[in-house]
Amino acid sequence: MMGAAKIMIVDDDSEIREIVRVLLESEGFVTLEATNGEMALSAFSDDVDLVVLDVMMAGMSGYQVCLQLRKISNVPILFLTAKNKDSDLTLGFSTGGDDYLAKPFSYAELLARVKGLLRRYQTYKGKSDLANETPLEWRGIVLYQDRNEAWKDGEELNLTDKEYQILKLMLSHRGRLFSAQNLYESIWEEPFFYSSSNTVMVHIRRLREKVEEDPQEPTLLKTVWGKGYRIE
Repeated sequence: MMGAAKIMIVDDDSEIREIVRVLLESEGFVTLEATNGEMALSAFSDDVDLVVLDVMMAGMSGYQVCLQLRKISNVPILFLTAKNKDSDLTLGFSTGGDDYLAKPFSYAELLARVKGLLRRYQTYKGKSDLANETPLEWRGIVLYQDRNEAWKDGEELNLTDKEYQILKLMLSHRGRLFSAQNLYESIWEEPFFYSSSNTVMVHIRRLREKVEEDPQEPTLLKTVWGKGYRIE
């Protein structure tokens, strides 16, 4: 159940940690706190369902922590930061973050982001009966629907939640052209703004690095310049 989800809060500001902890626990979530990146990596375990991660911390930055977590887990990561420029968003998504919330944030906005990430993660991380599941297969890729799991040429792909959803959507509609707006509104489930194109572009680039033989010369996930993307 979502109410029993375990959320790790990583921030070197004790007041921020307390605010987030009290808010999440009032909604029935179980929380775990870390005061810095090193502590977060040491305390992280497979039963953590979401990480709320501050970007600017002494020692390891949130971006560095995210990179390390992505080596061992596809857990959703929500960045909290005072930075909100497009370049900051690009860096956050490039390191494997799933969402980004700028400070100061409202309680309602934080809860909406947390619940949205948890809902999508619990849907895609895979609790279905494999014996009754028909995977999507195309050009060496095997993707198990409703599971956060995909394989390429017999090797498992280490996809983030967003990467998995993009690949699943496009494999389900091979040959269809998806604009950046199509992808963003379908996957992020939020209104599309001009800066959202950059978010989509970063995720497409990271997905290509995992599914293409040569990401610089993609043969599977193609860009139709000025129009969008499609799988051929």
